[in-house]
Amino acid sequence: MAEALLLPLPRRFVASAAGSSSSSSPLPQWVLSPAGSRAEPRPARLAAAPAPRHRRLKVHAAVSNSSEQPKWWEKNAGPNMIDIHSTQEFLDALRDAGDRLVVVEFYGTWCGSCRALFPRLCKTAMENPDILFLKVNFDENKPMCKRLNVKVLPYFHFYHGADGKLEAFSCSLAKFQKLKDAIAVHNTARCSIGPPVGVGDALDSSSSSPEEKPAEASPR
Repeated sequence: MAEALLLPLPRRFVASAAGSSSSSSPLPQWVLSPAGSRAEPRPARLAAAPAPRHRRLKVHAAVSNSSEQPKWWEKNAGPNMIDIHSTQEFLDALRDAGDRLVVVEFYGTWCGSCRALFPRLCKTAMENPDILFLKVNFDENKPMCKRLNVKVLPYFHFYHGADGKLEAFSCSLAKFQKLKDAIAVHNTARCSIGPPVGVGDALDSSSSSPEEKPAEASPR
């Protein structure tokens, strides 16, 4: 009987066998051959598996408008602090205030002194709920501000019923005590009859006045 040796299978058989193998390391394939032949194991060639494709997921973060913080000039201390957007709103607020002391702040959104002073003004408004605080944006109400002779920001007017305008001055954070002193002087019990005096005249009498310079921010 002829002696048999094991020889590796032809390549076409090796490839098909390797395709069905589940092992990660190829195993040598053997076949019977006549005696005298030398048997050498030959590893099967495995086809490279395609690299896994990772899907790119796009994540869109939903930003809610309600999470946006209001700008500093949009914050109010309470119901006794009102934003004024027109001359008519200004006159209506003074008329409806009755005998309450009215403190009017003229400010600019670009004014650093206005921004620095604003937190102290809000605190003062909270401490004096009987006083009405009006906020007038200079850029939104330029004609009215020019007629009221507002040239420096922040600028304050004090009104009280039929007594009309009591006082007007500029004030920065460093001089905030001046504002508190004026509140202490003018916030006294008074009995007034009729609308504020001088407000309408101040708005109508300066049509022939020379051109005003733009408002400037007062030093802090």
